[in-house]
Amino acid sequence: MAAASGYRSLLNQALPAARLATTAAGVGLDANYARLLPSASSVRGLRSATVPPKELVIVGGVAGGASAAARARRLSEHTHITIFDKGPDVSIGTCGMPYKLGGEITSRDDLLVVKPTTLQEWFNLDIRTNTEVMSINRAEKEITVKALIDETVSKVKYDKLILATGAKPVRPPIPGIDLDHVYTLRTLQDLDKVERFLSSTSRNVRHATIVGAGFIGLELAENLHRRGLKVTIVERADQVLLNMDKEMTKPIRVALEENGVELRLDNALESISEAEGDRLEIKTSTGPFTTDLVFMSIGVRPDSELASAAGLDVSSRGAVRVNEHMQTSDPDIYAVGDTIEVDDFVPREKSYVPLAGPANRQGRVAADHCFGCGEARYRGTQGSAITRVFNVVAALTGSSEKTLDRLNWRYSKLYVHPNNHAGYYPGAATVHLKVLFDPFTGRIFGAQGVGPKEGVDKRIDVLATAIQSRMTVFDLEELECCYAPPFNSAKDPNNFAGFVGAGLIRGEQHQVYVEQLDRMVDTHKAVVLDVREPEEFEAGAVTGAINIPLGQIRERIDEIPADRPVITYCRQGMRGYVAKVILRNHGRLAYNLAGGYITAYHFDLVPFTKFAI
Repeated sequence: MAAASGYRSLLNQALPAARLATTAAGVGLDANYARLLPSASSVRGLRSATVPPKELVIVGGVAGGASAAARARRLSEHTHITIFDKGPDVSIGTCGMPYKLGGEITSRDDLLVVKPTTLQEWFNLDIRTNTEVMSINRAEKEITVKALIDETVSKVKYDKLILATGAKPVRPPIPGIDLDHVYTLRTLQDLDKVERFLSSTSRNVRHATIVGAGFIGLELAENLHRRGLKVTIVERADQVLLNMDKEMTKPIRVALEENGVELRLDNALESISEAEGDRLEIKTSTGPFTTDLVFMSIGVRPDSELASAAGLDVSSRGAVRVNEHMQTSDPDIYAVGDTIEVDDFVPREKSYVPLAGPANRQGRVAADHCFGCGEARYRGTQGSAITRVFNVVAALTGSSEKTLDRLNWRYSKLYVHPNNHAGYYPGAATVHLKVLFDPFTGRIFGAQGVGPKEGVDKRIDVLATAIQSRMTVFDLEELECCYAPPFNSAKDPNNFAGFVGAGLIRGEQHQVYVEQLDRMVDTHKAVVLDVREPEEFEAGAVTGAINIPLGQIRERIDEIPADRPVITYCRQGMRGYVAKVILRNHGRLAYNLAGGYITAYHFDLVPFTKFAI
């Protein structure tokens, strides 16, 4: 309790005298403030009597390594902290490189998040760029390093070692993978090579091919298009953004096609070869075509050779294994960032999730634990991610339906399509949300969102927080979010998700999913009832549906067969739900099609119309 008392003393000095109250024990905080103070065991920053390391060595910078170094210096002014990096830079904005190619980021220097000189001046760090760590001698607690400029080799001692070696782009062993103008984009030097090629006056670069339709691949596609190039994406899967469920990627696919990007899905790259006119020929499983340059964007793998050679435990896919304190199998060696295996926060299975946000937090945890904070623990990675493709944003957090199916988990799901802000305020657009949750407790497992540039991010961020807090769909019902017409509706989209999810658990909602529709019609002879207005129905409808607008349901109820199940639907679900309630109150066995026409469109069940956006 002595530590907590000291903590309170510091707070007492910082708070105005009017907020303090006299107690039997002397001067202290009043009850309202005292109850907010953490206990000694929960104050993460309170360290034990562990002697700080004299020599802290960090291999690699960027998110994990640079964060660890800055945090370590804040914890001790006396430890000698050294960062080694093979390249000339320590802290760069890797994720911003596609936007530099497209011109949205105008200066290369803007991608230098923190320059080495700044780190040296602010944090008194010993930064050694253009220096490769060759090996780790765990018995002697020293590393062998080589300066890449003059190739001198030396040895450096450490008390604690943090590995932040990152990841390497995947380059599959196919013919032509090492030809000129087949690029990966991982460092600023990679970016420089591409910029020189695109800016060359001796070439007329007109077409680019991107292999892989993940986040970086799609961002490259948009930015190369902005630069005036024709773009083709080759993806061996049948969808873009494999981390998301397929139906939620439909708006992204449409945005790419509307902007002239050629999508070759379900298409495996077989070879790359030189072609006439200094071009490249791409052979895929569906035929060849020519291009001027190729970007390999099919993912990354852990850069863990240094750790593996030192005898540290690595996973089958090469990721360094760590505990919750970020310690490797050697307790004096830590690892963070894209080189490590993590616990997936929702299913608690081991996974590999290379993301900048988790890497930053892992760096802080490793530094805290190095300096004796036994409470420093990494809670796991839930894979929160977002991208913008032209005018559409896609984001996700937690587990996807594909993941839950693979794990054989029981789950329910919901689709809602509300506006990003008040519908009567100019510029309102639809946010498409999918939420996966426990069918009994309502605990949220994962969420995905697609929609306009404004609105998707904050809904998925709220749901990411809900997952971290183990909240339920019942909690979403009670969320109190900021509201004014330019920013939101009085009922936030996440409130709508809570209403639907909680209603499913309470038995108030009766839904049929798009995937179940054919079976309901074929096996159970269900009637599909479109309750939209005639104009909407005539523009496009579910095959075999009959149209009775919601406002006419009661007066025309005799037209609806009473001896068969009825599946109602509208544009997004609300009118279909009201129609379902009316029919059930009249004794009919009625269900609402989850997500309505919009979700059916996302599943490619119905054609596009102006009412499907």
